[in-house]
Amino acid sequence: MKLLDQVRVKIKFLRYSDETAKIYVYWIKQFILFHQKKHPVDMGKIEIEQFLTFLATHRKVSATTQNQAFNAILFLYHKVLDISLENQNINALRAKQRIHLPTVLSTKEIKHLLNQFKDNIYKLITQTIYGCGLRISEVLNLRIKDLDFGYNRIIIWDSKSLTDRSLPMPQQLIEPFEKLIAENKTTHKTDLSNGYGSVALPNALKRKYPNADREFKWQYLFQMNKVSKDPESGVIRRHHVLPSTYNRNLNKAVRKSGINKKITAHTLRHSYATHLLQAGIDIRTIQELLGHKNLETTMIYTHVVKELSEKNRFSPLDYL
Repeated sequence: MKLLDQVRVKIKFLRYSDETAKIYVYWIKQFILFHQKKHPVDMGKIEIEQFLTFLATHRKVSATTQNQAFNAILFLYHKVLDISLENQNINALRAKQRIHLPTVLSTKEIKHLLNQFKDNIYKLITQTIYGCGLRISEVLNLRIKDLDFGYNRIIIWDSKSLTDRSLPMPQQLIEPFEKLIAENKTTHKTDLSNGYGSVALPNALKRKYPNADREFKWQYLFQMNKVSKDPESGVIRRHHVLPSTYNRNLNKAVRKSGINKKITAHTLRHSYATHLLQAGIDIRTIQELLGHKNLETTMIYTHVVKELSEKNRFSPLDYL
């Protein structure tokens, strides 16, 4: 098996996201091409430092992009080639880290944005992202079983941090969720009667529970309107709403809102964290709710709240 295929298999085995897979494969390929297709087994600290320095000095990449490349290379050596780099003390000219304060919407802007949607699945997705502070991938991958109405919570399995977590279910979303699930159940019965009704499952679960893919609890919460062919298996099934489809509807709502900020799905997650902090929720709790591995990642919101504080909004011009 070719090296990049080994990388893809390992990524899939570890259940990393498709986006992470694309990024890692891209940078590993760039690393190999940079060294004239030399096999990574025959390279090490020096070659890695040369490549990272090249990215910073010649390609002028950001610190975030350079770190992506470095993480991809570390993944290659540690997870695929089983070669440890822990004691290599890799030093390279690193791209300057720029701290960006995330774009945040006020509660008034959030409400105004939501009002631009029709009462459809895209509005409910937007409410879920903001109401639970989820990543777009986490929302779209929700399954029926992940909603626990008995305890009014939503379970996020195998998120980006590979740590499962439980989130409070927003009270005003309980009824819309129940209505959507009832509609999905009717659709699922129709799909089964038409010879469809299966859903993609992680390989390990599919092997352990061969018939689980046709059970209703495993179906996606936010489903597509039509069945389609699974590009991997070729099976005709009902997939979840695509990120591109949701983003297209979000962008339409943003344009209608007239809010002059760069707004993406992740802006809603930033707004969720900021509004919790403003409400007095402690930073450790917010870290757990967001699923951040490191507290430092969550601490950026303390800077946002400080910057938004009324007592920090002053200018000498206002005293003239």
